[in-house]
Amino acid sequence: MTTLDLTPSPGAAPLPRMVLAQAGAEIKSTLRNGEQLLLTLIIPVLLLVGFSTTSLVNVGGGSRVAFIAPGVIALAVMSTAFTGQAIATGFERRYGVLKRLGASPLSRAGLMLAKTLAVIAVEVVQVVVIGAVALALGWRPAGSPLAALVLILLGTAAFSGLGLLMAGTLRAEATLAGANLVYLILLGCGGVIFPLTAFPAAVEPVLRLLPISALTGGLRSVLTDGAALPPGAVAILAAWAAVSLALASRTFRWE
Repeated sequence: MTTLDLTPSPGAAPLPRMVLAQAGAEIKSTLRNGEQLLLTLIIPVLLLVGFSTTSLVNVGGGSRVAFIAPGVIALAVMSTAFTGQAIATGFERRYGVLKRLGASPLSRAGLMLAKTLAVIAVEVVQVVVIGAVALALGWRPAGSPLAALVLILLGTAAFSGLGLLMAGTLRAEATLAGANLVYLILLGCGGVIFPLTAFPAAVEPVLRLLPISALTGGLRSVLTDGAALPPGAVAILAAWAAVSLALASRTFRWE
């Protein structure tokens, strides 16, 4: 007669299962938060529709939606990887959530991986929704989707590093104010809606070094002009990602 072994077997779940569970919790938290949803999805869609269907901004000729859509995709990446992640992580640190998670079986590296997976998952939703709206407005993207994906992943790494750097060094209230301020500044000066050529000639080269400008310009080059992967944009985004992630790993405080 076979007997069942009911002896308890304590121990942590496998790391992949813990990472996926935490990533799922991060995604649900983002999608249930009205302010986060406004920032990550509703505002980009409103900007896309508003500036693609009106002549408020001179885009220099050509299809308006073809100019606006890549910039709005870049803005969506920034809103999730930088602004949303910085604010959420900053308040998690303030309320001791990160400290408790850091003491759980899920390692700190696993927690960062879960947050990264959650950011990418939200970005997938953003790109699908924004792309569908843009297609309905007459957008006909050109170029390689793989090249666009490389740019988005590099942009995600760069903005995630900046978001974690801010959240890990500043108080939660300062992170909230700073992240929103940076969002607005980069929205206005990063070529998302207004062409960089509209700025003074002395300022334009500096603005092109911003991560949002590199991501916007790179996506516009690929998806609108049908160009190959632009090495300049790749180099700028890779540099921002390397520096910001290195600084974040050195300075991040968990409590």
